[in-house]
Amino acid sequence: MNDRLPHEKGFHVSWDQIHRDSRALAWRLDGHGPDDGNWKAVVAITRGGMAPAMIVARELDIRMVDTISVRSYHHQAQGEAEILNTPDAGMMGDGTGVLVVDDLVDSGKTLELVRQMYPKAHFATVYAKPKGREQVDTFITEVSQDTWIFFPWDMAMQYVKPYRGSD
Repeated sequence: MNDRLPHEKGFHVSWDQIHRDSRALAWRLDGHGPDDGNWKAVVAITRGGMAPAMIVARELDIRMVDTISVRSYHHQAQGEAEILNTPDAGMMGDGTGVLVVDDLVDSGKTLELVRQMYPKAHFATVYAKPKGREQVDTFITEVSQDTWIFFPWDMAMQYVKPYRGSD
């Protein structure tokens, strides 16, 4: 029997790793935009998509950067996705030429909601889980559905008790 809590099957991502993986995402997207290979804008899904979107925008020399605020998690529990704030409507249109970037696609509910608003946008995430993979056009690393990803912006350095013993 497995006594681990769901979040204990963890994939810990350092700042260095998210930077490398976000640069790999930019490399994969480079030259694939609809305007002679260029993208007109990057839209980060807040909050997790902000660091990867900033790195992608830098690497691809995209100066138009905006955010869409979507809440679907309350601590580590996923609920209904809701839009809290949207990017500039004139820039977005139907999403043509826009990269929508997030850190992770989990169930796909967040991306599904945003895709309904911007059906022609290109959706890219650094990490993808199987349930949400069909909602993302480009990603770098797939992890199992039962893996909890610990991102560096959610972590603090502290002592962790060993699995066995006390030393």
